Amino acid sequence: MAVAIRLRQEGSKGHLFYRVVAADQRYKRDGRFIEVLGTYDPQKKGENNANLDLAKVNEWISKGAQPTETVRSLIKKASKAAAK
Repeated sequence: MAVAIRLRQEGSKGHLFYRVVAADQRYKRDGRFIEVLGTYDPQKKGENNANLDLAKVNEWISKGAQPTETVRSLIKKASKAAAK
């Protein structure tokens, strides 16, 4: 089973937000998932629009999960914010 760390779209039309989830690569974008790792709200302004549990994310990456490009950039931003 190949696990991907990706965004799961939620909310309503015009008010979308995303959950960062660990899911089997074969599942649909908004389908089943294994674990919620955080949230991302593109509607919020500033750098505080992503809320990730970096410990869980790092645990999944150590198990072999592959983050998508978008999630990879969110992880990088969250890591910089946590280092401050």
